[in-house]
Formats: sequence, C-alpha cells, structure tokens
Amino acid sequence: MVLAGGQGTRLGILTEDIAKPAVPFGGKYRIIDFTLSNCTNSSIYTVGVLTQYKPRVLSVHLGIGRDWDMDRKQGGLFILSPYTASSKGEWYKGTAHAIQQNMDFIEKFSPKYVLILSGDHVYSMDYNEMVDFHISKNADVTISCIKVPLSEASRFGTVITDNVFRITDFEEKPVHPRSQLVSMGIYLFNWKVLKHALEEDEKDKNSQHDFGKNVIPKLLSQGSRMYAYEFEGYWRDVGTIHSFWETNLELTHPMPALNLYDPNWRFYTHSEEMPPALFGKGSKVIKSLVSEGSIVYGEVDSSVLFQGVKVGKGAVIKNSVVMTNTTIGENCYIENAIISERAVIKDGSKIGVGEEKENEEFSHLYNHGITVIGESVVIPSKMIIGKNCSIANFLDVEKMGISSLASGKNLKGERKS
Repeated sequence: MVLAGGQGTRLGILTEDIAKPAVPFGGKYRIIDFTLSNCTNSSIYTVGVLTQYKPRVLSVHLGIGRDWDMDRKQGGLFILSPYTASSKGEWYKGTAHAIQQNMDFIEKFSPKYVLILSGDHVYSMDYNEMVDFHISKNADVTISCIKVPLSEASRFGTVITDNVFRITDFEEKPVHPRSQLVSMGIYLFNWKVLKHALEEDEKDKNSQHDFGKNVIPKLLSQGSRMYAYEFEGYWRDVGTIHSFWETNLELTHPMPALNLYDPNWRFYTHSEEMPPALFGKGSKVIKSLVSEGSIVYGEVDSSVLFQGVKVGKGAVIKNSVVMTNTTIGENCYIENAIISERAVIKDGSKIGVGEEKENEEFSHLYNHGITVIGESVVIPSKMIIGKNCSIANFLDVEKMGISSLASGKNLKGERKS
C-alpha cells in the first residue's frame, strides 16, 4: 500500500497543482517512480496507491501500471481514492485512516503481510530483505529505519531498540531526540495485527489516525513484537526546496550514491518517447545530467536537464534543475534555480543573481539562495531575477510588464489561460 495523497507544502509552488509524489525528479522520473520501481524489482506486483490531493497528474502518470509491469490479471496496480462512505464522502484523515478505509481492498487478496510505503521519498531498496528480517524475528510489526545526524532526528519518528533490534520506545518528531535511528515511513505488518489495530484506532475519537502518532505507539504500549530493520542504502527525504534541489544535483556527481544505471535494479517511469539529446556547435556540458530530447547550444554546468529542454546560444546554466520541455533563450544566465515544466525564459534574462536576501514571505520554503520558477511561466527578455525568489505557476510575466524581481521577492498574479 503506497501512501501518495500528500500535498507536500514545504515544496512551495512545486506542489501547488500536483501531489508531491507526482513532482518531476532526476531528469525523466517522478518521485513515486522510485517506490514503484522498488516494488517491481522486489517482485511485488499487487500494489494499491492511495491518492487524495490533486491526483490528476499522478493518476495519468500511473495509468494501469504497465510501465512497472503491473498491468496484470492477478494483482496489479490499483489507484485508491477517497470514496463515499454511507451517506457522505470522507477525506482521509491521516495515514492510518487511509489504510483503514481500504481494508476491504486488502482483504480480498487474503495477505499474510502488508507492506505500507511512502510515495514521496527517493530511494533504492529491496523489500525482500525487510520481509526476511521480519519473519526471522517472528515480528508483529517491522519498521524500516535509517541513521541520521542527531541534529536532524527531530524531523522524524525516532526509534530506540535493544541489542536484538526490538523496539523499546518510539517518539514521533521529538523536540529533543534520544536516538539517531529514525523511521523511514516504511512499515511491514502481519495483516491480522494491522487489521485489528486499524479497527481500534477508528473507534478512538481522540486519535489523529496516524501511524507514527497513534497506531505505532499504541501497539508498542500493548506489547506487540515490534522490530527495527536498519537500512544502510540510499534514501532521501526530498520534502523541502533545498533537499529536492540538492538531491537532484547529487545525480551529477561522479559515481552518484543513487545508481540510475544499474541494469539489475532499473528505475521505471512513464514518459514521452523523445529522440536523443543534441549538443550543438559551441555547446559546453560539464558534470551534468541531460535527458533525451534536449537541444543544447549553450553551457550547462553541474545541472539536471529533463527531457525536451532547449538551451540557446550563449546561455549559461549552473547548479540548476530545469524540468521537461522548458525553453531557455539565447544569452540567458541561470544559477541555483529550479525551473518547472514548460517554462519559457526569453533571451538575455538572468535568474539567481545579485545579493542574497531572505525571502520576505516564505523564508521557510525559499532559502539557500535557490530561486523557483513555476510551471509554464513566461519570463520576458532581459528580465533580472534575484535569489530566494519564487514565481507562481502559469504566470505570463511578459504581459505583466515586470522587468525585474529583487532577491527575496515572490511574484503572484492572474494565471495565463
């Protein structure tokens, strides 16, 4: 069961119109592709994807699961949206409630174990190893965990174990964490244990119906055999603008930690078929990932270009993520930026320049000098855009008559038709 209904508010305009798992990542993928590819590579072919927030793009991307070999007569990929219960519709109230509302779906497969996954992390994991660990411990519940610096542990559910990895304490996002071992939001349950826990949680009027806040702590207090499976592979939480930008650019490093080129562990996606990338006369590409369909005449340095990106003569792109079918005009300069899909940056524009200033409205979102340009935005010729800026999706800035945007500013307005 893949939880894929989250909005991902910390990604700002990147999730203004689509769910976080549908956000493009890594040149040609969407974030959910990594979880689904891990399922395929682990020979798990019965998968329910629970959607809620603005699911259209995600649902179109998933289709019937053919790209992950999940278009099957037995099992397959199923998109599970909130539905009308009795006389009224009901949104999922939390992660546990989302699973509880779909227990009838799970029940029809008569499973012994249920694996609950998050659709908004970037990682490479063989779930079979976690299942083997779970069985070897005769566990009721196994939580996949990873070690992080103690300074970051308060962002996660923290886990304390004994010397055989049995969990003795679990704290959801503690202010003063006592452990570096944190939950990855990946849970393996014995189905009978999970079913009973969800039924009890649904009856609890004081519950927030969340696994980390309610179900896991209650099961632990009741003496359930709960173990921590310590994962040592690649896993990234890309829930902020900075972590999303940084994790994309990690792919440009020599021998990146996330290996997109391993023939024995492929990552699958649904994307448009495009011709090979073209590098024109005078182009220069340094330590960058450039996807098929791109046409480059300028300079690209330490950046990720998605499919169908066009870069004009004399343009310079540094430390940036440029998404699908974006056009960069001639003699543009772009640094430390995220440019969303189908944007048009006209000749001579500069993005991510000048003195760095804190974003005046959303400093918790737009920081580290990164400027974010929304989907299908049109930037006029010779416009100057500073650092820590954002421009909302679907704005035709050219028609707005704006020629500059100072560092730390945000631009909103009426969307173009």
